[in-house]
Amino acid sequence: QVQLVESGGGLVQFGGSLRLACEASRSSFNTVVRAWYRQAPGKQRELVASITGSSRTTYADSVKGRFTISKDNARVTVFHLQMNSLKPEDTAVYFCNVGTAAGDAYWGQGTQVTVSA
Repeated sequence: QVQLVESGGGLVQFGGSLRLACEASRSSFNTVVRAWYRQAPGKQRELVASITGSSRTTYADSVKGRFTISKDNARVTVFHLQMNSLKPEDTAVYFCNVGTAAGDAYWGQGTQVTVSA
């Protein structure tokens, strides 16, 4: 079992930046993908960005060029989501997710990101 904890959310003005972090309770050699999702009020949870073990990344069209997902250079249990040029429509609860080769998926509890106009 792996526990994930997000941090770095908060309130920011239009055009501002935030850096989210997701820390796992332990490293897992079976991890195949790390991802960030978000869920706005009244909407379905959506994939924001993902990164594979070989560092291949994918992004939702709505965040391309503004958000960057990355693994932490020093800590194998941590990965990040750098969010720049934030817009009010980026307001949501952001969840980190880890998928393993066995097909297991682990989720964090979420961190609120609010962008004011």
